[in-house]
Amino acid sequence: MSIYDYSIKDRLGNEIPMSQYHGKILLIVNTATGCGFTPQYEGLEKLYETYHNQGLEILDFPCNQFGNQAPGNDDEIHEFCTYKYKTQFDQFKKVDVNGENEEPLFGYLKSQKGFEGFDLKGMILAPIVKKMDPDYKNNANIKWNFTKFLVDRDGNVIDRFEPTITPEKIEAKIKELL
Repeated sequence: MSIYDYSIKDRLGNEIPMSQYHGKILLIVNTATGCGFTPQYEGLEKLYETYHNQGLEILDFPCNQFGNQAPGNDDEIHEFCTYKYKTQFDQFKKVDVNGENEEPLFGYLKSQKGFEGFDLKGMILAPIVKKMDPDYKNNANIKWNFTKFLVDRDGNVIDRFEPTITPEKIEAKIKELL
């Protein structure tokens, strides 16, 4: 399997083949509009504006699995993001990223890049995550909102960034791939 074998649903419910992104650098993010990390939308939009013409695509997947922090429907979430953060990148249907109803694309991403630990700043999440998943250190599950996967032009999952890694800290890796 490759990332290009998957299809995803846009926020209107249309089936989108991942193959349409072949040859692009992808930053795939599970997001939430009511999270402490929500201001990362600003950094994501800046990356998009700076590098989109060079081949960067940001794929935004709202997810309500972590603290119920994305409670709105797809239209409400889209309206919030475009109004408050002026986002222009692709936003998809709200999904689960873990568990029996997880979006298969996220199952694939996790199989390619598992959890490698939190950075020092991320240790603030550890007690919260541990309550939800006592074995969190030993599985590939997404731990919280704004986990990011970087995919190269050939569909290889290059890196996984936990929520405390801001878009600005990812910029150098994106530039390398471009």
